[in-house]
Amino acid sequence: MITLETIEKLAQLSRLALSDSEKEVFRKEIESILGYVEQIKNAPTSETSPLSPLSNVMREDVNPHETGVFTKDIVGEFPEKEGNYLKVKNIL
Repeated sequence: MITLETIEKLAQLSRLALSDSEKEVFRKEIESILGYVEQIKNAPTSETSPLSPLSNVMREDVNPHETGVFTKDIVGEFPEKEGNYLKVKNIL
């Protein structure tokens, strides 16, 4: 069971100012979420899915096409470019 002290500590760590009614609402919601997580943890599981006859289907780790085949098309569609590079706004 989640206590109000735990909710207050979480609110303090999150830098949230909660009223007493909000703390109670959060306590109930977190208890509900944790109860649902407990149900999921106790759900029966198996290694393979009974719905699919396939298991662990993987493709070979190879290039699907030659490098640079689509570069001209992609760069051509971009509004701002410099050579073969896409020009975007500075992030930092």
